[in-house]
Amino acid sequence: MNYFVTGIDTDSGKTLVSALLCEALEADYWKPVQAGLPKDSETVKSLLSNKKTVIHPETYLLHTPASPHAAARIDGVDITLEHFTLPATNNHLVIEGAGGCLVPLNDRDFVIDLAARFQSEIILVADLYLGSINHTLLTCEALAARKLPVKGIIFNGESNPESERIILHRSGLRCLLRIAKENRIDQAMISNYSDQLRSTLL
Repeated sequence: MNYFVTGIDTDSGKTLVSALLCEALEADYWKPVQAGLPKDSETVKSLLSNKKTVIHPETYLLHTPASPHAAARIDGVDITLEHFTLPATNNHLVIEGAGGCLVPLNDRDFVIDLAARFQSEIILVADLYLGSINHTLLTCEALAARKLPVKGIIFNGESNPESERIILHRSGLRCLLRIAKENRIDQAMISNYSDQLRSTLL
């Protein structure tokens, strides 16, 4: 199974959720496009305690922390969908997108087009802030318009039960996990939440 982790914005918590998925499933991890440092793959690696996960190298490693299309232009690089190939593995694979699902890779393609290319089931990460209902439901509509399979939503941050309720009601999606606003993100925290996540994925 390939899971594609996307979010409603840049700081939704995709890397945190990717680490949780890798720990819950002992899955491999791949970030196809990394724009700027530190690398998200290094963060994920530092949070895992299982010994099975393999961190696969990025297809594009860009220097500027910006939208992939802009970072690539600065670096003099052309990003093309055809250049992306899945890492060779017999394991589950967690693929982390860059920014939100409609962040452009180039003048033609969006980040979410990678999920379609790899026939991956999507896990949507939604952080809860003023305006997140609109951003989440717009993202859900974009995914539905592309007929992409969505496993469910993971809410991240300080709880807002009414926002969560209306998002789930209007999107028709399932809540896979609620991550509280944590003061410390470490292997123990990842292990705790990964146990909860495993039960909703299987």
